[in-house]
Amino acid sequence: MKLLLCLAPLAVFSLPIFAADCPGHQAKDGNALIELEQTWAKALERYDPGTVGCILAEEFQDADANGKLHDWGETLAQILHRHSGRNVLSELNPHGLGDSGYVRGLATLLDRQGNRVARVRFPDIFVYRDQRWVAVAGQETLLPETAR
Repeated sequence: MKLLLCLAPLAVFSLPIFAADCPGHQAKDGNALIELEQTWAKALERYDPGTVGCILAEEFQDADANGKLHDWGETLAQILHRHSGRNVLSELNPHGLGDSGYVRGLATLLDRQGNRVARVRFPDIFVYRDQRWVAVAGQETLLPETAR
């Protein structure tokens, strides 16, 4: 029974991913990585694990602002429980390195009224597989309000 309870969330979060139209034939350049970051941010705002599932590789791991590691399934599960609001991305600096790349940027989280809730510096690491970029790792660093 415990095994069934553990597997049920994976089945639920896997269904939208298989139905999603994952991007293909992406360019191997920084503009494609920036576009992917923007798509990711918008998908979080829409509580859309299907789109995020297309962006993340199955081996994806993320270290959150508290240092806790989250795998692919945990990352997708958290989407439905996130606070409402917008992610405004800035300072996006992409680097393509052949079949790998990364984007360093700043995410400013705004509540429904447009008030700044938090600012998070991040790098996301990508690999190019099957003619598209997928994220294999990420890390968030919460910035103090005094940091610019």
